[in-house]
Amino acid sequence: MNHQELIELGLGYPGTSLRYPFDPGLPVLYVGSKMFALLGSHLDVESVNLKTSPEEAWVQRESYPGAVLPGYHMNKRHWNTVLLNGQVPDEVITVMLQESYQLVVAMMPKASRLLLFQGEKPEAEQE
Repeated sequence: MNHQELIELGLGYPGTSLRYPFDPGLPVLYVGSKMFALLGSHLDVESVNLKTSPEEAWVQRESYPGAVLPGYHMNKRHWNTVLLNGQVPDEVITVMLQESYQLVVAMMPKASRLLLFQGEKPEAEQE
């Protein structure tokens, strides 16, 4: 799994967009106005920061020590940094990406969620 594959997967979810709010070399996947995947590098290895539940964050870190780390520059209770070095199977990373997206969508107001799955953006989130 690499950045381009993650971007293609993420852009397939309803209401997603790719932006560069921090640096031209740091792509970020958003749903509406909220980020769900920040793509970067850690120790010269491609990585992705993904939102997760606190319980799942711990399980993922224990399951893949050295490859799933507390979220770099993020709330370490709710975000993990996943190194894209082959230690975490692609199928697991795909599930992590989808769960990150779903967690962010779940926190959106109900009206925004309804519009999201109708293919529309709420006025406050339109660019």
